[in-house]
Amino acid sequence: MRGGIEGNTAGEKMNNLMNCYAKEITLEYGKGCNVFDSSGKKYLDLIGGIATCSVGHGNAEIVKTVASQASKIINPSNYFHSEHEVKLAEKLASLSGLEKVFFCNSGTEAVEGAIKLAKKHTGKQKIIAMKNGFHGRTLGALSATWNPKYKEKFKPLVPGFEHVEFGNANALAEKIGKETAAVLLEPIQGEAGIIVPPKGYLKQVEKICKENEALLVLDEIQSGNGRTGKFFCFQHESVKPNIVAIAKGIANGLPMGAVISGNGIDFEKGDHGSTFGGNSVCCAVALKTIEIIEELMPGVGKKGELFVAELEKIGKIKEVRGKGLMLAAKIEGDANSVAKECAKKGALVNPMHGNLLRFLPPLSIGGKEILQGTKIIKGILEND
Repeated sequence: MRGGIEGNTAGEKMNNLMNCYAKEITLEYGKGCNVFDSSGKKYLDLIGGIATCSVGHGNAEIVKTVASQASKIINPSNYFHSEHEVKLAEKLASLSGLEKVFFCNSGTEAVEGAIKLAKKHTGKQKIIAMKNGFHGRTLGALSATWNPKYKEKFKPLVPGFEHVEFGNANALAEKIGKETAAVLLEPIQGEAGIIVPPKGYLKQVEKICKENEALLVLDEIQSGNGRTGKFFCFQHESVKPNIVAIAKGIANGLPMGAVISGNGIDFEKGDHGSTFGGNSVCCAVALKTIEIIEELMPGVGKKGELFVAELEKIGKIKEVRGKGLMLAAKIEGDANSVAKECAKKGALVNPMHGNLLRFLPPLSIGGKEILQGTKIIKGILEND
């Protein structure tokens, strides 16, 4: 199979990998918004490492930053101060309007940290999350995640989590109470298929939380890092959360996550930790990535509008939803089959939930590349 796992080193060793993922293509390198497989075939990457590749593959500034910092020190450990860790914390506090930052290695870890911090700060145990929400696969984050298919095999999970309908402020108001530590939600639900709540919903949730002395915890792991046209999605509604979890695209593919909290919401020594969290290479790369994201961010909205407009011209697409470059299209037909055909034609898209295609390309994608990708999708859907 051209570009697949058969007959190459990765394929020969596949049997040693746990069976968590379905993999067919072996990617070897990338440049900008394109990636190349083991046979040299070129693909337009509209998945972007599941929103982790914010500023493009093989970005020269990122490569230079990695090499420069790696030649100095990689992980001095959290027993010592690190210049880049301090600067990155200052930058994230400034961007978010919050105060304190804890660094970890992934989105799941960021959610775990946020859950612990909310419980520690409030002294309460109940957390309300959203139906169809996804927050990770470790036991705490999995307890906050809604979909039962991810959870059944791993029960009992962490107690104290309840779920209400996303986008319905009244449903939250009925469930919340003085015993609630926090409300946890994604501003746009990513793994659910890019579900955008009604305008003003986050502001309503903020008000309900304040009235009930509960913390507002936002999972910006997929919607953050400039993906919707602002650095944090919550900034579209001028909301001020108490805690934010961020990860994915913050370091352009390097493992990095963070918990950001408001004034007075903090851990004490020994409460929490991470061996690799805040290491010098990831922090240096995150600072450079944020710098580039801030340059790209003004154009994200227009790129998203172009993407949506071109998708909406395709007859067998029934709905397009999302914001900026966090998009999904509901199609007539099977998304898995369409994604495989797209790959044959040189475009990588993410199939979801039977009839959805998700698009999370690097923010550096250009108009010509958007037109190229939508042309491939159109050709496949309309010739089906």
